[in-house]
Amino acid sequence: MDKLSIKLHIANRIYPMKIDRDSEEYIRNSVRKIEERLKFYEDNYAIKDKQDLLAMCLIEYASKFETLNNKKEVEDDDLIEQLTQLENILTENIE
Repeated sequence: MDKLSIKLHIANRIYPMKIDRDSEEYIRNSVRKIEERLKFYEDNYAIKDKQDLLAMCLIEYASKFETLNNKKEVEDDDLIEQLTQLENILTENIE
């Protein structure tokens, strides 16, 4: 796949990346959201160090990811249980 070279600006630093062309929009939107959260933390907490702000942002996003991941696992468990019950019902009625 064709790679695109981009430069991302996060917390007054530049991060060069090579990405798939079809993921550019998602990456740029992610960077925009990160910058918004960094500004929120900077405006609402007595923290000025960019590294600390980035750590807070990372913790926020990682915890959201874990919450979604856990919710998906629970939903998957429910789905597996429902499919097993359905399979049992079908097996009982077919035999």
